[in-house]
Amino acid sequence: MSVPVALLIGMMVGILFSSVWFFFGRLQQLKAEHQYEMSELMREHDAALTLARKRSVNTSRAVLKGKMAEQFAPLFPEFDYLPSDAKFLGDPVDYVVFSGYSEYREGLCDAEDIEVIFIDIKSGQARLTKGQQAIAQAIEEGRVRFETVRIEFEEE
Repeated sequence: MSVPVALLIGMMVGILFSSVWFFFGRLQQLKAEHQYEMSELMREHDAALTLARKRSVNTSRAVLKGKMAEQFAPLFPEFDYLPSDAKFLGDPVDYVVFSGYSEYREGLCDAEDIEVIFIDIKSGQARLTKGQQAIAQAIEEGRVRFETVRIEFEEE
């Protein structure tokens, strides 16, 4: 082999080796960048998951506190009616209060003194649902009535 051919082959091998080395280095760089991006995404995911868990626990606590407040509301000073006059429904409103009914049964007042009040207990930032707002509107507009439903049983 002549020197120019050997030199040419040497240069080609050198170029080939340099190219492979360059692409291998670039591949390593891309791999490192990818691993960094993945670790950042995992860190962000873990942070978001931790935050979501905290929010879930806080929401759950608020709901439980609200449910407890609903059940015990007649015992709190903010409740302006006799607990014996309050009947718990829970949904769509928490209570129907027959204010004056206990006194009427004891003969301490007249039937005209009885008042029917629908109450929903809220705590914190809770608001009436759309359904509760519709019920409140129906009551305010006088779309309320009393019915008696008779159920007949066949006697054998």
